[in-house]
Amino acid sequence: MTKKRKHQEDFQKVKLKVGKKKPRLENATDTTFKTKAIQIPEQLKEDGLLTTQNRKLNIKDLLSQMHHYSPGVKQNALLGLKDLLSQYPFVIDAHLSSIISEVAAVFTDKDPSVRGAAVHLLQFLTSRVRAEQIAPFFPLVSAHLSSAMTHISEGIQEDSLKVLDVLLEAYPALLTDRSSILLKNFVELISHQQLSKRLKSKDKLSWMLSVNPNRRVTSQQWRLNVLIRLKKFLQAVVEGSNEAEDEGLQEQKDSPRALRNPIFISWKVHANNQQHIHLYENGGLRPKINSSFRLRSLASVMDSAEKGLSSAENLKGFIEIIIPLLIECWIEASPAPSAPILGNLLESDCQQLMQQVLSIIHLLWKLTKRHDETYKMEVWLRMNYLVDFKHHFMRNFPYSLQETVKHKKKDSCKGNKYCLPSSNNVDYLLLNLTLCDIMVSLASASTLQADSGWLDMIRKFVTDSLQDGSRLNSRQVNRLLGVTWRLMQIQQNKVATEPLIKAVYTLYQQRNLLFPVRTLLLKFFSRVYQKEDSRTQRIR
Repeated sequence: MTKKRKHQEDFQKVKLKVGKKKPRLENATDTTFKTKAIQIPEQLKEDGLLTTQNRKLNIKDLLSQMHHYSPGVKQNALLGLKDLLSQYPFVIDAHLSSIISEVAAVFTDKDPSVRGAAVHLLQFLTSRVRAEQIAPFFPLVSAHLSSAMTHISEGIQEDSLKVLDVLLEAYPALLTDRSSILLKNFVELISHQQLSKRLKSKDKLSWMLSVNPNRRVTSQQWRLNVLIRLKKFLQAVVEGSNEAEDEGLQEQKDSPRALRNPIFISWKVHANNQQHIHLYENGGLRPKINSSFRLRSLASVMDSAEKGLSSAENLKGFIEIIIPLLIECWIEASPAPSAPILGNLLESDCQQLMQQVLSIIHLLWKLTKRHDETYKMEVWLRMNYLVDFKHHFMRNFPYSLQETVKHKKKDSCKGNKYCLPSSNNVDYLLLNLTLCDIMVSLASASTLQADSGWLDMIRKFVTDSLQDGSRLNSRQVNRLLGVTWRLMQIQQNKVATEPLIKAVYTLYQQRNLLFPVRTLLLKFFSRVYQKEDSRTQRIR
């Protein structure tokens, strides 16, 4: 065989025939494969527990929809989240951080339906989440609340008050810990800063009431809504203080948080260690912990800005800002000297506004008594505000139903002309007594001669109310006795004290008195009698 033929055999080309399958190459790779489905029943069962009833979405899907651009999707996510958490409460503990952060973020959403759904979900969560559980996340909630209260949109500001109502009802102590920020937000809701020409050299800012015509309600109604929340907030601050107060007679606390919670004990179950009794939770008391460890907000190293109203300096600063604004609100609501009795300024909103103004001042006066330098605070309050209070508050005192709502028919309560309530739930006796508490706290035995004019007006009002007080409830009688006690301490002589004692005794002789009322009267007489024993000059 020649070399040419041998070369052709080695590199012989395979000829392909038509209709025949192409032969497989020796170095070809097999790409065929087989698949089988894998089922994990336990994981599918766990995912089923996290789905809503109708949309089959779990908690992660709903939280991710909170960032959607569509308001409808976010509203449906909030509704689905409430549905999911109501069916499976254990999800709250597992995802509390994510739920709180996402819900608080929509406090400032531009759509009102989304904000309304967020408020309803927050109200649902507060009934199932304890204060100690939400405490680590509450700074975030407070920051979003402050952002909503100071937002440029009027609708977001209005809905922020609803969020504040929910938090004040559920977590008052956590909210009052941030009073330094929230109090400034209250002021900014009804006023604005203006640099006065007189104060430019001192670099001080004055506050003036603001009027916004773009709101859905009138400016006066908006101020009333804000002052109602401010009163609730200050009430929570007063109740949260551990220091005892001395106001003549201790007031009965109507707050449900101050009541003792009953507990039902099954001794058989308790004997088997199956029922644990929490003494402090059900007793309405707080345990005293002997520990040097304190949270940062309660530490002694915090500055005055973090102390809030517990600092005398901060309290004075807030009083200097809010009292002029409250006096302006009072001037708008009170009747003009030359105006007729039946005027536009005597509507129900005006009457409620006057009541809120006095209640806020009364709570601030209570806070001033919590400090060690009580006498200095009283002198400072008298020097700065007594003239304005006498001019504006005492001008039309006492306030009664006949003077304010004359077109209304007389009520069946004919006993006391000052205790007639109107249809807008304004208690005129409590309105007058709150004013009496404020004014009497500014008087003392050393200033008796200068204050004799308006003190006589208050003494006559208290005497008439006690003599005609057969229909008074225990709260009204308690406030009356507190003012009576203060009047007796200011002027300790027989001429001034005997008419007050006789008026209280006249009330005690009334028939069909309520048991709490009669108990308060007996305690008052007991205290007066014991006080007499410590005096050198007795007028018994």
